[in-house]
Amino acid sequence: MPADEPYRPDPEALLAAANKARRGRLKVFLGMAPGVGKTYEMLRAARRRKAEGVDVLIGVVETHGRRETESLLRGMEVLPRKPIEHRGRVQMEFDIDAALERKPKILLVDEYAHSNAIGSRHPKRWQDVEELLAAGVDVWTTLNVQHLESLVDVVQRITGVRQRETVPDSALSRADAIELVDITPEELRERMAAGKVYVPETARLASDNFFKVENLTALRELALRRAAQTVDDQLIAAMREKGVEGPWAAGERILVLVSGDGMAAGLVRSGRRLSDMMMDAPWIVAHVERTDRPAAGEGSATRLGEAYRLAEQLGGTTVALTGGDIVATVMAYARRSNVTQIVIGKSVESRWREVLGRSLAAALLREARGVAVHVVTEAVHEREPKPARPFGLGAWQGYVVGALFVGAATLAAWGLDIAFDRVDLGMIFLAAVLAAGVLHGLRPALAAATVAFLVYNYLFLAPRYSLAIGAPTDFITLVVFWAVALASGGLAGRVRDQALGSQRRAAAVTTLLAASRTLSAATGRDAVARALAEQVAAAAGGRSLVLLPQGEEIAPVAGSPSLEPLDAAQMAAARWAWEKGEAAGFGTGTLPQARWTFWPLEGVRARTGVAGVEAGAAPPGSDLERLVLALLEQGAVALERSQLASEALETETLRRADRFRSALMNSVSHDLRTPLSTVLGASTTLLDYGDKMQKAVRDDLLLSIREEAERLSRYVANLLDMTRLEGGGLKLRSDWTDVRDVLNAAAERVTRRLGERTLTRDYPSTLTLVQADASLLEQAVVNILENAITYSGDGSGIELAVYEDRSNVVISVEDEGRGVPAAELERIFDKFRRMEEPSDRHQGAGLGLAIAKGFVDAMGGRIAAASPIHNGRGTRMLISLPKAIATPRDLL
Repeated sequence: MPADEPYRPDPEALLAAANKARRGRLKVFLGMAPGVGKTYEMLRAARRRKAEGVDVLIGVVETHGRRETESLLRGMEVLPRKPIEHRGRVQMEFDIDAALERKPKILLVDEYAHSNAIGSRHPKRWQDVEELLAAGVDVWTTLNVQHLESLVDVVQRITGVRQRETVPDSALSRADAIELVDITPEELRERMAAGKVYVPETARLASDNFFKVENLTALRELALRRAAQTVDDQLIAAMREKGVEGPWAAGERILVLVSGDGMAAGLVRSGRRLSDMMMDAPWIVAHVERTDRPAAGEGSATRLGEAYRLAEQLGGTTVALTGGDIVATVMAYARRSNVTQIVIGKSVESRWREVLGRSLAAALLREARGVAVHVVTEAVHEREPKPARPFGLGAWQGYVVGALFVGAATLAAWGLDIAFDRVDLGMIFLAAVLAAGVLHGLRPALAAATVAFLVYNYLFLAPRYSLAIGAPTDFITLVVFWAVALASGGLAGRVRDQALGSQRRAAAVTTLLAASRTLSAATGRDAVARALAEQVAAAAGGRSLVLLPQGEEIAPVAGSPSLEPLDAAQMAAARWAWEKGEAAGFGTGTLPQARWTFWPLEGVRARTGVAGVEAGAAPPGSDLERLVLALLEQGAVALERSQLASEALETETLRRADRFRSALMNSVSHDLRTPLSTVLGASTTLLDYGDKMQKAVRDDLLLSIREEAERLSRYVANLLDMTRLEGGGLKLRSDWTDVRDVLNAAAERVTRRLGERTLTRDYPSTLTLVQADASLLEQAVVNILENAITYSGDGSGIELAVYEDRSNVVISVEDEGRGVPAAELERIFDKFRRMEEPSDRHQGAGLGLAIAKGFVDAMGGRIAAASPIHNGRGTRMLISLPKAIATPRDLL
């Protein structure tokens, strides 16, 4: 951010505030230990709010038999608890569903770290609170500091007791307000002795163990620090949200600036010591990457990576800043993060920069308003010998080119001097100096300027063929040459560095874009892993591999250029990265003897795998390592997306199977019971009264039995066919088939069901044979004909036709029924799809067309429906079967 640009609100802070506005507000009453009065103070505050007319509901409060606390419940609305039974025991727990239904303005939920009974919706009470907050309910709760997850080990060392019920620090960090309920350790012990915390015998044991004065004093300090840290975080969030420029010295915050030199580790340790002197103030280690400077060398990048890891080991946080102006970038970040202390290093060489007005320490002191700047000087052992400049043609290329430019300028000046009397030859040499500076930077330009002046003075200035300076203006010429060399060389070097930086960034963006496209196109977890391994290997220029979980272990599944087995040390490093979520292997503090570096692949929801790169392919702290880490982040998200897609497909399959099962049961309950009832009723009537009935009545009953039995047979056959289609058990018996024979057989099977309808057949005299399963094709046509019969009235006509074009043989079935609504055409081939609920005995289960489509698809054909076809009525079903060889047009 430029120094003169007004400070604006942080977009991320505004987004966080907008998301928070939709949630309920969380207030935590924090204490150092049981018995300090957290619940008592919460109830007192709740009674005050209730007196103000606020809707307050007590969801759950544990009084532990304390009379003072119980007295505060009188007159308050208390939510009944929910009984939960587990292994024969009934436990009374907080009823979250009743609380959500009641939805008060303020809900009191005691004991934030409580573990719910088995069978509850959430295993932890803080998860109940999260759901309530998401529903917009304001929640008040209580918490002892020893229940924070990050302090479990610390509390165990202090008290000797390991807490089993814990709350993630992130849950407390999201609190909108924290009220510290604090009393002195002596007061708490007096309350215990008076029986206000535990019964006398328990209180005596607790005083001799957990509630020692030294233990309570340490816990009190932890509670005070945690409350102060939360308030500090809230202050920074508010400043970013409102666009307030810092620093506000409400609390100390330290920023340590490091570079890739030998002072980096010492500066980190200085920052840690300063944090200790300021009551464990939060501290940040930062490095500024110059956009107008070349990338740091491998040695500098390694030292910078080591400094970052040291900072994390010592409890600090790290950040990488980017900008063209170091001072402006640092001060913008300091104001945004409310930094009050800045630690920088000062090397011996920087004293020359100070003389020239280019010292970072001096610049920061000029710009730092309200910020203390600590300058750490370089120790003797931290000074590193400058690397020797490489000796060879490449190192001298700029000087050689500069000399050639001067030589060319000399020849041009010699010719012009002979041809003309008065020529300003100095401009020609000045052009040579400028060209050397633009192409090769400062040092070759200075060398070219010196040589150009000497040649110009020797050959063209009086006295000629002498290096003596004949006039004061000749000395000015030398100064101008050097000034041009300094200006052009410096600007050229900066432009070249900026161009190289732009090229690096463009290459990184191109790599990330290509990786994003490749990973997005990959389908399946293994395919994503292969694509990720290939992209990482291409970016790092070395071998890479990806390990994914398989049961309780992880195993290599993809590698580039090839998947190679890992030895025991390498697998140990990979397991560490998987289990701990930390980098392991070469270049790290864990198992550095391994010849691979492994990083965990952290998705949005969970860890998805581990990726490894061979030793040295991505030096720690280098731009290449950051590019690889960016690729791994993309790969982790892609793996998680693939896993979610697989889970979604499985869920959809189960949902469809469940829907099919439900529809099947509904259909069976009607379509089996109806014909069976008819058969049972008719057969019973014939058995009981058959000899007393007239022949016409008996024949009608027998006809009903036969029709319903046929209907039942068709229904069972459809169910079996659908089961074959759904289960993948359909086996084709394809052969060369004359479709006309199949249509005649299908027509004969439905003849008895036609009733008063007429069936017209329209076949060509000759027809190309097709490869098809005759029995499946016949059943498909029968199903379509039966559908036409069902939905067309008596006296109407049905046409069964077949014709062919160049590539297909087409079967057409047309009826004169009421047609199919346009909205239903796309779903007409769905299972159990009927125009209306079955109301008579002629309609089926809605499986016929679905089976027909399944059979036709299995044979490589297509099926479609069109409606209406005649004056707003009628439906046409078309089955298209491909020919083995297309028929020439002149033969059709």
